[in-house]
Amino acid sequence: MNQTIKNSLGETLDYTFTSGATSCRDEKWLVILGHGVTGNKDRPVIADTAKALSEAGFDTLAFSFAGNGDSEGDFRSATISKEVGDLSCVIDAGANAYPKIAYVGHSMGGAVGVIQATRDGRIKALVSIAGMIDTKAFATTEFGEETPDTGLMWEEESCPLSSDFMKDLCDTIVTVEPLADCIATPWLLVHGTADDVVLPKDTECVKGLQGDAVEAVFVEGADHSFNQPAHKAQLTETIANWMRSRPY
Repeated sequence: MNQTIKNSLGETLDYTFTSGATSCRDEKWLVILGHGVTGNKDRPVIADTAKALSEAGFDTLAFSFAGNGDSEGDFRSATISKEVGDLSCVIDAGANAYPKIAYVGHSMGGAVGVIQATRDGRIKALVSIAGMIDTKAFATTEFGEETPDTGLMWEEESCPLSSDFMKDLCDTIVTVEPLADCIATPWLLVHGTADDVVLPKDTECVKGLQGDAVEAVFVEGADHSFNQPAHKAQLTETIANWMRSRPY
């Protein structure tokens, strides 16, 4: 792919497209990857997963939501609701060339994927990495002591905490659990047992709702971003193998 992708507001979304390894390339699938809060397409949990999928033969497109990384837009407006629109525009850009779209979302990007998958039949496979379900619990736990529009996310100067962000997570969305119970798309969830940002209970909730209809893998001792090499290897291998098992 070599095109400019813009969201509905005309903001250009930065992305990296990588063709799958030619020896095992599956030209039917495009795997789109979206990051979490304060992240971007180049964060290791996204970049390393994209690399593993490309080596497994899948074309990949990792992108930064508007206001993050090198994408245009205001970080303070980067809410889940807006990012769902960003994802829809990215899917629009790839759907004409690919009959099957898979989406891999990390953290808040996982919640984006849940919402989009209930609306968009073009998503034929869904992967959540430490996927957020209870958005209000996340917002109040991580940022409840900060004052919106004056405070910061995790004391990062480049990541101001906006009232738009908090209202979206706490009042508009609250939780994507009811939507998670409705997803019929094949769904893989991978979560670290030592994740203290998005707690493993969010994935446990989905497993409890969906049962054997979803596959949930818990990586023992892994943190929110699977920073340890062994944990990252288990994450990427799990996702690549699961995607290989998707129907051609």
